[in-house]
Amino acid sequence: MTGTSPGSALILGVGSARGLGAAAARSFAAAGYRIVIAGRDPEKLQQAAHSIIAPGSAPQVQVGDVTVAADVARFVASAEALAPLSVAIHNAGGNRPSPFLQTDAGSFEEHWRAHAFGAFLLAQAALPAMLQRRSGTLIFTGASASLRGRANFAPFAAAKGALRMLAQSLAREFGPKGIHVAHVIIDGVIDGDRARTFIKDADERSGKDGMLHPDQIAETYLMLHRQQRSAWTQELDLRPWSEAF
Repeated sequence: MTGTSPGSALILGVGSARGLGAAAARSFAAAGYRIVIAGRDPEKLQQAAHSIIAPGSAPQVQVGDVTVAADVARFVASAEALAPLSVAIHNAGGNRPSPFLQTDAGSFEEHWRAHAFGAFLLAQAALPAMLQRRSGTLIFTGASASLRGRANFAPFAAAKGALRMLAQSLAREFGPKGIHVAHVIIDGVIDGDRARTFIKDADERSGKDGMLHPDQIAETYLMLHRQQRSAWTQELDLRPWSEAF
């Protein structure tokens, strides 16, 4: 890497090398950003790190829990130590569909903590330094459930709806202070290890380009961060060309 780094990029919720978190890290690394990736699984983080390495720069790996304030503060501090934090991406949280009357309170709270509370912690940790510089971007990964709740998806939909409202509130409060807050609705299945584990006939069911390619989503994240402030996007949706909506 040559020249001055444009800053650091922190990506929370990085799993396998084929996931969206790793893809976002690759996109920002290729653009010259110093990278910190964070997640709970050390082995998967290392696999992701190997896919991210760009000329002259390897990502820093941080193991921890996005729902623990001390861990999130550590993630942010590690990014700031590399270079001023330019962009923080919240991509954490999964989904375990189940009939509502078979869903226990622990599952409901777990979804909320990973998606909504984790995003709250990231914003609280990242914003102070960004506000001092009057620049920075927060990007939150949403889903179809951000807009509508499906049967058997009550915990996930409640959590993603809360995340969307958090992003809107942050955008209205901190946009005028120079912070770009964007919420991205992923309306479809991401073509990664998680989907292919649960959808055995994914290619046959989806067809060519019928799932969202993580690297293409990541390019959109980079575009959002690079937007000039006279024309910021607060929310956009992404879906495969063949997805019904």
